Amino acid sequence: MTGAEAVFERYRRLISTVVAVTDVLLINLAFAIAYWMRYDLQLFATVDEAYFVPFRQFVPIAVALTLLLLGIYKLSGVYNQPRGASWFDEVYRLVTSTATGIILMVFSIVIFFRPLFYSRLVFFYAGVLIIIFLSISRLLKRVVRNYLRRRGEGVDRLLIVGAGEVGRTVMRNIVAHPSLGYQIVGFVDDDPEKGGTSIGRFEALGNTANIPQLVKRQRIDEVIVTLPWMYHRKIVSIIAQCEREKTRVRIVPDIYQMTLSHLDVEDLGGIPMIGVREFSISSSARLFKRTMDVVISLVGLILLFPLFILIGIMIRIDSPGSVLFRQIRVGKDEQLFGCFKFRSMREGAEQEKEKLLDQNEADGPIFKIRNDPRITPVGRFLRRSSLDELPQLINVLMGHMSLVGPRPAPPAEVQRYQPWHKRRLEVAPGMTGMWQVSGRSELTFDEMVLLDLYYIENWSPALDLQILIRTIPEVLVGAGAY
Repeated sequence: MTGAEAVFERYRRLISTVVAVTDVLLINLAFAIAYWMRYDLQLFATVDEAYFVPFRQFVPIAVALTLLLLGIYKLSGVYNQPRGASWFDEVYRLVTSTATGIILMVFSIVIFFRPLFYSRLVFFYAGVLIIIFLSISRLLKRVVRNYLRRRGEGVDRLLIVGAGEVGRTVMRNIVAHPSLGYQIVGFVDDDPEKGGTSIGRFEALGNTANIPQLVKRQRIDEVIVTLPWMYHRKIVSIIAQCEREKTRVRIVPDIYQMTLSHLDVEDLGGIPMIGVREFSISSSARLFKRTMDVVISLVGLILLFPLFILIGIMIRIDSPGSVLFRQIRVGKDEQLFGCFKFRSMREGAEQEKEKLLDQNEADGPIFKIRNDPRITPVGRFLRRSSLDELPQLINVLMGHMSLVGPRPAPPAEVQRYQPWHKRRLEVAPGMTGMWQVSGRSELTFDEMVLLDLYYIENWSPALDLQILIRTIPEVLVGAGAY
């Protein structure tokens, strides 16, 4: 085990110990409340005085249940969740493990004590409360951990070896899941063009010969190798270099240079088998997505019609010109369409753009100015609140856009795309997307594209629903919108 791995393992064990101690307190608190609900409140069923049991006789049972649950939690992996596991994964394991422990405890009571001596409702209440309390504690732990990681604390500094398709896949997964706790310091690649061209804020750090110096100078905690399979000797050499520097190293196999989303890993009696699957969205899934787009956009247009009228009046009072602004954007398969928005700039703003190019604050082909002088007072409010994008519900209803998808881009921007950027045009653009709930205008263009590609490769109805739900607080806070 390397030095970095030893530190990480000690840190993980410390956190697990703190969580376990908290669980002990919460389990016993839940049991005490369960006793109070059953014997004092007498919820759902009264207690005959002949069967009343004082709490002190429940104390040994509570201790036994605590020890039993801790053991089951340990065996089922509750205290050893894989990195990147979701809160729902944790709650699922808590539910199954707690239910197992409660059932075993009730059977033990029936076998070793008089069946009617201890009310089994106490254990039912306790089980429900334990699941609720421990689930909330996990949620709070995640909130605190994610807050610290956003501040750069408790994160692992990561170096990626290889900037090909697999390397970018690793990058977009890390960008899409900041809860993984990785900070990408940069990447290396022996291709001079790739090794010398940064991807957004991910810095190009030269070729693989620089790895030993980079690990020391940049204080790298982990190296992820994403080189093609034919570079076997170089991969072995990189592993040896990292081990000498006591740095963790992980390998993402680029099998025959195929995209990771096309690989399917199965187990044959302990033997891993890698197969190939075609990435595609089924016709039923496409129908579901389109149905959801039509229903929500239609209902939204009907319910929001009074708001549309109010916003239109505000725009006309604020500045002369039309209420709606129609701009040509590039949709699925590079098809052009007219994208509707509430006008947030003064008339003739497009003609003034050339004079402001030197003030562009965005990287890549995007044009963005935080304090754009062309924006009207009402327009600034509309942009901060994202209300200017509500007319895009018309585009969704017409089929030009979807509720969720990549950001719709103007033709001038698409003309400056690199080849890998154009993959974001494989699906219909959306009113919101991974970029919207992951930083919006604070993201670099390459990071935005990485998130779009992650969405395309991992699309599901559940992911769409998750993004729509996460969009609500982002819009209310208005972070990164200008």
